[in-house]
Amino acid sequence: MTKFLLAVHVIAAIVAIGPVTVAASMFPPAARKLLDAPDDADALATTRLLHRVCRAYAVVGVVVPVFGFATASNMGVLGDTWLIVSIALTGLAAVVLAALVLPRQSAILEGASLERVTPEGAVPEEAVPEGAGDRAATVRLAMFTGIFNLLWATVTVLMIIRPGSTTGA
Repeated sequence: MTKFLLAVHVIAAIVAIGPVTVAASMFPPAARKLLDAPDDADALATTRLLHRVCRAYAVVGVVVPVFGFATASNMGVLGDTWLIVSIALTGLAAVVLAALVLPRQSAILEGASLERVTPEGAVPEEAVPEGAGDRAATVRLAMFTGIFNLLWATVTVLMIIRPGSTTGA
């Protein structure tokens, strides 16, 4: 049973977390392109698609820690330090994604959509989300995305190395 749970956990991580990390990393450059050319329908479609991928796979990604806990429980390692650190980093990555990455993506898209609706970009200041239409917003988003990706990379390394494991790694 442990091998099955571990296989599902690893496959879920690859299938769910991989697309989020890639799409989230692609979003800031796509958003900069959109900000440079607000009338570019392809740029808008690309950023919308990347945001949808991030949102959808963030939800699907919940499967990863669920099967991780089941696997750890079967292996009897729930109290191991490396696993507790991995759980904490996974939780932090989820918070970064949910509180810092996805809302900023939404704000940038909302600001870009408002610019497209109104001729010559004449949008009332209060209608545009804070920092939605500037390049600095995409730079901050890229920073938070990088933090999210580094957290997942660290968790992946901990899962492979597993201090004190019997694999010899």
